[in-house]
Amino acid sequence: MRMNVMIATAVGLLAGTALAAADAAPTRDDAVAMVKKAVALIKAEGNDKAYADMNKGGEFLHGEVYVVVVSPNGTTLVQPANTKLISKNLMDVPDVDGKFFVKEMVEKASAQQSFWMTYKFANPATKKIQPKDMYCESVDKNAVCAGIYRP
Repeated sequence: MRMNVMIATAVGLLAGTALAAADAAPTRDDAVAMVKKAVALIKAEGNDKAYADMNKGGEFLHGEVYVVVVSPNGTTLVQPANTKLISKNLMDVPDVDGKFFVKEMVEKASAQQSFWMTYKFANPATKKIQPKDMYCESVDKNAVCAGIYRP
């Protein structure tokens, strides 16, 4: 009987820990992991099929963490958090501080295999403009990115 109580207590503590972790704010590691998953899908399935799958959301949209793919000319190819932005060229659109973040993203993707950048964007979870730390990898000259928002 005592052993059953100890086991039940241990299971309860572990479940509580898992729930607490599930409620934790996303981390930079979460963004990197999502980009790695997206890159693997692109390499396995090809651009067209992978982009169609990613635009549906699923494993590529977890609250405020989601994949974005931008072409070298600044056109959004993947954006499951706001599908209205798909096929839109955002090269000349600044963030609230006047930073041309898509232009920076495209320039970095042409010069580096992977990089981090920061800009301000609307958080789909809070609907507020917040600083966003974005991790990107260059695949076929496209920037494949995911990021986290800071308060």
